[in-house]
Amino acid sequence: MSEIKLVATTRSEFGKGAARRLRRADQVPAVLYGHGSDPLHVALPGHETMLAVKHANALFAIELDGQTTLAITKDVQRDVVKNTIEHVDLLIVKRGEKVAVDIPVTVVGESYPGTIHVVETQTLSLEADATALPSEVQVSIEGLVGGSSVTAGEITLPEGTTLLSDPDLTVVAISVPHASADDLAAEAAASEIAASQSAASAAAAEA
Repeated sequence: MSEIKLVATTRSEFGKGAARRLRRADQVPAVLYGHGSDPLHVALPGHETMLAVKHANALFAIELDGQTTLAITKDVQRDVVKNTIEHVDLLIVKRGEKVAVDIPVTVVGESYPGTIHVVETQTLSLEADATALPSEVQVSIEGLVGGSSVTAGEITLPEGTTLLSDPDLTVVAISVPHASADDLAAEAAASEIAASQSAASAAAAEA
């Protein structure tokens, strides 16, 4: 996806009180770091930042004091109750460099009828171009039968990426659901009732 532009301002106040004042003003405290530079403490526009971090591994163009810095999200701290953004850590990147990132797994296709799939690994660690990070890794389960699985090494990765996770790591497992004892008992009881009703109907017809 294209770069997401955010206009930042330098922060001069720190601590919980200052952070609360920023958030009340619809701004998000953030830190820009990397490439040997001193950490830059900035404030980002709240609403735009909230929308931007919804995109996995988005590339940000942070405008600060007339200069633009490319960065990716390394950590987003949220309020667990309000689900609002508390703080964002941004890693400075350069065009052409490779970075290690965790990419979410997306299952595509349908396994064999009567089977179910379980995603054992939610993300895969990949090395990718910092300015062209994939948003997902698609894992096809089309036609897979019960008892089969897909490992990290069997997945077709997005172009330009290298797998860093263990290639033997199970990502998706396919199984055949088994009925519980309660389900079997209920099914047997239903069959018994149906048989009794059928017998009663037959007896009534003969009478």
